[in-house]
Amino acid sequence: MTTTTPLIVGLDAGGTKLGVRAEAFDGSRVVDVALPAEEWSASPASDAARWLHDRLRRVLPDGSIVAALGVGAQGLDTVEHAHELREQLAGLGYRAVVVNDAELLVPAAGRRSGIGVIAGTGSIAVGADASGRTLFAGGWGWVLGDEGGAPAVVREAAVAALRADDEGAPDDGLLSALQTAFGVTSAPALARAVNDDPTPENWGPRAPAVFAAADAGSALAIGVVEEAAHSLAELVDRLIARGAAGTDVVVAGSVFAHQPRLLSAFSGALAVAHPGLAVVPLTDAPVAGAVELARRLVG
Repeated sequence: MTTTTPLIVGLDAGGTKLGVRAEAFDGSRVVDVALPAEEWSASPASDAARWLHDRLRRVLPDGSIVAALGVGAQGLDTVEHAHELREQLAGLGYRAVVVNDAELLVPAAGRRSGIGVIAGTGSIAVGADASGRTLFAGGWGWVLGDEGGAPAVVREAAVAALRADDEGAPDDGLLSALQTAFGVTSAPALARAVNDDPTPENWGPRAPAVFAAADAGSALAIGVVEEAAHSLAELVDRLIARGAAGTDVVVAGSVFAHQPRLLSAFSGALAVAHPGLAVVPLTDAPVAGAVELARRLVG
């Protein structure tokens, strides 16, 4: 396929996939695909720009003219880092707007202002004050925090289950759920399975077992989920305390999308602390926000 039609292009570079969406000026969709993103790194910016350019050219029709490019990327946790990547993309011929991937949520939901919260492989919240200055909370990585993200949920669940076992408490369902998820048959073996490979790839996929245990009535699992929800709500608290504007909190990420128990607990925590805020689950892919930011570049 070949085209010379100017395109509005959005990219969403996350921990596991790169979303690419390209539209003509009339809104007709030309490309909408997801590519593997295992090798994605936001640093150094020069390599990141080349990585994005190479994958973009793999999927756009031959001869495509990119009129404007919107990029949301995991790992861009400062305005300065985003500016550096934007400059590198400019050197490759792109007129681009570059933001953290969490900043895609609000425009993807059709809002001009608000707070975005992601709970997926990791967790982060982002907003902006009245002057437009970007504000971040969380996003430290799964080792230091990322409460509400899938790996952190498994980490906290393992701690709770193993501590209860140490104390001689009977298994309320969480320990056995984790043992099954990790393919082991004892508490010591679970500790080894968790510790011997302390990576998001090992921990994250086991998160559904924690939520299933909670749904089955495990008090320990319920506590882990509720604590994760409160930790995510605290990210919003921090942003509001620093002047974040807007009345909508747009949520996305695999854990929010697939685990209604977390979304419900998060919404409840926010309703108590900030009754004027509305929780808005994102119904389109976040890459829609990248396209919207690109459209704003060209008016």
